[in-house]
Amino acid sequence: MASFTLGANAQLLTLDSIFTTIQAQHPAMKMYEADITAMDEAAKGAKSWMPTEFASGFYQTPYNLNKWKADMGQPGMGMLMVSAQQMIPNKQKQETEAKYMNAMSSVEKEKKKATLNELFAAAKKSYYACIITEKKMTILQQNQQLLKMMLENAEIRYRNGMDKMNAYYKAKAAIGSLQNMYLMLENEAVQQKIILNTLMNRDKRTDFEIDSSDYRIKSYAGQLLDSTVFLENRSDLKAIDKNINLNYLKQDAEKAKLKPEFGIRYDHMFAWAQQPWQFSLMAMVRVPLTNASQKMVNANVTSLKWEAVSLSQQKQMLLNEATGMAYGMVKEMEVKKKQLKLYADNILPALQKNYQSVQLAYNQNTEELFMLYDAWETLNMAELEYTETLGQLLSMQAELEKILEKK
Repeated sequence: MASFTLGANAQLLTLDSIFTTIQAQHPAMKMYEADITAMDEAAKGAKSWMPTEFASGFYQTPYNLNKWKADMGQPGMGMLMVSAQQMIPNKQKQETEAKYMNAMSSVEKEKKKATLNELFAAAKKSYYACIITEKKMTILQQNQQLLKMMLENAEIRYRNGMDKMNAYYKAKAAIGSLQNMYLMLENEAVQQKIILNTLMNRDKRTDFEIDSSDYRIKSYAGQLLDSTVFLENRSDLKAIDKNINLNYLKQDAEKAKLKPEFGIRYDHMFAWAQQPWQFSLMAMVRVPLTNASQKMVNANVTSLKWEAVSLSQQKQMLLNEATGMAYGMVKEMEVKKKQLKLYADNILPALQKNYQSVQLAYNQNTEELFMLYDAWETLNMAELEYTETLGQLLSMQAELEKILEKK
């Protein structure tokens, strides 16, 4: 287990500051930035021409060296040729390829946002878990002090023959249980800090403090959660839309492969032995006339069309799943809010008054330690249950905000 050095110098981190660090330092964000930059740089060469080809060598030159020379008024044979060739790309083909390459990074940009949303949700859950853990630890510390005072009072009363010891050892064991629970919560706090340090891509042992008031219970009960909301906000759905658009651009690029390309070739012959210099100038065209070429392009286009259908169904699947999860979570959150209200307005105040009344009766020697311990135990359990319910609500809220892609 990682060791944290606690002290006054521990940095106080708010949730927003953690978000900022994750966005700037998490390796996934840097990976997406590199991929996006690579694609954008590659797109800059979409309209470039093929390099000019040069060649040089002998042209129509016999192996017999004697025939290279002029003889009795007859010119010799052979020439030294220098040639240059340049293909001129089809403008429409270049345009379709440029549109496709320029659109490639748009998919990664949306994926980057979707990944960041996942990281923010994980950070929220860990941060809220730290808050709940701190609240539980505070409750345990307060209750441990109450039990110690209760036991000290019981010892005095027992020595004076004013009380029995039937609940004394039960209360003493409860202190051990509280200490055991406190150790478990301390470990939970360490684990959550390790998760947050990992998300921020820094030393996992770095200690920090959290703002225990840095949370707000929000209401989504009245919000319309139809498909429009998700299509406007969800980056993963936008990424699929971008991918579908990229698919159509790729189809256009495949079809453009059947477009002709033109070129020009110039040859110059340096002749000797009374021969005139010569040249050759030719125009060229590259057309995929064979059935094999056309079948390959048509097969690729058909494959891409089916990929677009698959992406559309994937989008519909995610949309349907997200809508159902959001509605279910909103309903469950409303139940948790009602439970918290019952605890805050009814259960906890009543149990607090019950404990106070039993404590008063115990101080007046009209109640035994067993009754006081029972009142304390019920109150302690209710306080922990309230805090646990609050943690469940905050975790659900973080999950819902991930589904809605809200920071």
